[in-house]
Amino acid sequence: MKIEINKNVLEHMLVNCQNFLDKKDSSSITSHVLLESSNNNFKIKATDYEIGIAMQTTNYKVKEDGKASANGKKLLNIIKVLKDDDISLEIENDSLHIKQGKSKFKLPMFNPEEYPEFPTTEGKAKFEIQPLDFLQSIKKITPAIDNNNPKYELNGALIDLKEGKVNFVATDTKRLALTTIEKEIEKEIALIIPKKAINEIQKLFFDEMSIYYDENLFLIQSENFIFYTKLINGKYPDYQRIIPTSVKYELTINREKMIDNLKKISIVSNEMKITFSNDVIIFESLNEDNIEAKTELNYICDLSESIFLNINSRHLLDFLANIDENEFTLQYNDSTLPFLLKSKNLKTIVMPIIR
Repeated sequence: MKIEINKNVLEHMLVNCQNFLDKKDSSSITSHVLLESSNNNFKIKATDYEIGIAMQTTNYKVKEDGKASANGKKLLNIIKVLKDDDISLEIENDSLHIKQGKSKFKLPMFNPEEYPEFPTTEGKAKFEIQPLDFLQSIKKITPAIDNNNPKYELNGALIDLKEGKVNFVATDTKRLALTTIEKEIEKEIALIIPKKAINEIQKLFFDEMSIYYDENLFLIQSENFIFYTKLINGKYPDYQRIIPTSVKYELTINREKMIDNLKKISIVSNEMKITFSNDVIIFESLNEDNIEAKTELNYICDLSESIFLNINSRHLLDFLANIDENEFTLQYNDSTLPFLLKSKNLKTIVMPIIR
């Protein structure tokens, strides 16, 4: 392989590959990126076996096609210190040589033919979706994905492909977030995407996308990259069963005013009691350190009795941070039962703190 490529183009591709590399073991081939030039197309691939990305560009000059590998982190560090000009990449004596002007670097290679094989879209079901709709949907549910739960399937988000719609679901057992996109799909299936993959998808930029999937893999293809992740095996909880089917009280509340009052109390404690009456909402801290905080919000509604919730304010603030509307709906049955937050197509079911 012998090519010339602009420093900024190469740096951008390498930056996007970093979180897909094995950083713990530099002796592993998965600490390397795979560089490949063929058919006037230059690709950089990175994977840790569980998740992977292949970036590509035609914006380069090829003198000789071929493949090379190099430690992804070290290669990026070299590219960063070079000038904003073309860089030469060339294989010499089983090493990758990086040259620009009088600057020369050499990195050892693994055999590029031994680099992990990337999955293809062949034989997989497919559906098209607007990138903005997809990214907004996973962003809204991300805060509810659990960390290090013994039930491994909860350490990911569910993309539930059903007839005529796609449900995006996440839960940490204290709350459940759900958003829906109306969409015709090719094959009904429940896909559990690892949290790391959900986070990395949100860092990618693309104007169009196609999604491919089967029982084991989830792929996103755009003009400039292919992203893939292995799926989490397991059975996701029956989230439909958790959604309240009847409602005793439904309150419509101003988003900004709610955020302002929640944040005031959360300075002292994330755990708080919220009491709803006909003319006021009272926010009070719940803690055992003799530190108290209290504030009120004028609020006119039609309640036959005062009602209250003991809650973790983080759950409400995460929901409110992911809606754009000025108002949201709170549906309530009892202080000991889950309550529902709604705004357009986002729902969050929250378990109250029982005391």
